[in-house]
Amino acid sequence: MSQNGHCPDIPPSPVPVIIPATDHPIKVHDIDGEALKVLYRLRDAGFAGYLVGGGVRDLYLGQRPKDFDISTNARPGQLRKLFRNSRTIGRRFRLVQVFFRGGKIIEVSTLRSRSEYDINDIDKVLPSNNTFGTLPEDAFRRDLTINSLFYEIEHNTIIDYVGGVKDLDQGIIRIVGEPDRRVTRDPVRIMRVVRHAARNGFRIEEQSWQAIIRHRHKLDLCPPSRIRDELLRDLRSGKSEPWTRTVLKSRIFTTILPFYAEILDGARGRQRQQELLALTRVLDRLHGQSSDDYRIEIPDYMLFTTLLVPWAEERFDLLQQRLHGPAHHTLSREIRAELDSLFSERFNIKRLDKEAMTTLLVNLPIFESHQQKETWPKWLRGKSYFADCSRFARLFVEAAGGPAVDAGLFAAQPRQLRHEAADFSGKDSGHGRRAKGRRGGQPAFSNRGKGVFGFRNG
Repeated sequence: MSQNGHCPDIPPSPVPVIIPATDHPIKVHDIDGEALKVLYRLRDAGFAGYLVGGGVRDLYLGQRPKDFDISTNARPGQLRKLFRNSRTIGRRFRLVQVFFRGGKIIEVSTLRSRSEYDINDIDKVLPSNNTFGTLPEDAFRRDLTINSLFYEIEHNTIIDYVGGVKDLDQGIIRIVGEPDRRVTRDPVRIMRVVRHAARNGFRIEEQSWQAIIRHRHKLDLCPPSRIRDELLRDLRSGKSEPWTRTVLKSRIFTTILPFYAEILDGARGRQRQQELLALTRVLDRLHGQSSDDYRIEIPDYMLFTTLLVPWAEERFDLLQQRLHGPAHHTLSREIRAELDSLFSERFNIKRLDKEAMTTLLVNLPIFESHQQKETWPKWLRGKSYFADCSRFARLFVEAAGGPAVDAGLFAAQPRQLRHEAADFSGKDSGHGRRAKGRRGGQPAFSNRGKGVFGFRNG
């Protein structure tokens, strides 16, 4: 930080490039109606309001934004008076959520002078007036040039301080400011660089690429929950295959999941990499079918397990296992112990989720085998984990070159309908039964080894 408290990446007296309405593709009618209401009310009250960040980026690229975020020179208290249907959230950097019918939320933030992670004392609660800034300060504190654009409705122009429009035109992902310093201050920016490159099919600018290579190990310094949340966003993005290619090439993948380091080397390692790409390709096909009326919802534990299949094959020769009874129970314990060891602190994965991951892995061989034979024993159909394991096995079979799994099995819909879809045998799978004290569909482990596969009978 410079002595005046502002980010040293901001040049003196920055002059923006103003792109008139005739020279860019964004039209007012492309903007969400509620977002326009917020912008017009800000204008009528004498404040400046701008559509910012990903909303401008996506509209410029001809895509439909997921969110329409707004920045303004109005302070949070002024916003709360202006929008009665709102609330203030955030501890260090407050923003206002404006609520509309149907559960829609438009987030409005006051222009800032710097990012949360560019402040020296990260634990210090700053005075509320210590972070407000100007339009150029807000642009230069953002991560990427393509996310640092402002759109104003008065003249329908794009305001560009950092060359973001040129980078959009050329398909480039570029870190704002000095890449090494920005990445060092917040290593999670590494994952955001890769995400936006994968999602848009853009290339990463060379200095930005070298910075994330040099500093990828600093991801270990980040809170596990942040890495977990970023990883899950990438797996749900519909672009997880190109994301996987990039994190494998940059070795970010083995920084995030270090137990893969030795597995991915050599000829066998290339095979395992291809397996990872095939699995994420299936995730992308499934997530690509989501829409406003039809949402694909793959549970967190299943997404994590998808990344673990090549590891489990290498570590336990998983797909060659056809175990029953005590031997199957022993394998369950070994896999669970490994997961506890590997994820004791990494990602803050819940105990129940680790149990679910173990269940999916240990049962994959037998479910994959019956999937190939298209036969389902009565005892297997009645298991509480049948629906989840059969869905996961179908996902795996598609990745291995088999028939495509029905996306309807992963649709966010009433539980009963999903059971009927998952139970292709025509009989109620029993997955919907909720045992007391544990999550429905996930078996608890038994120390006595009774029941099929060493699980307690549900």
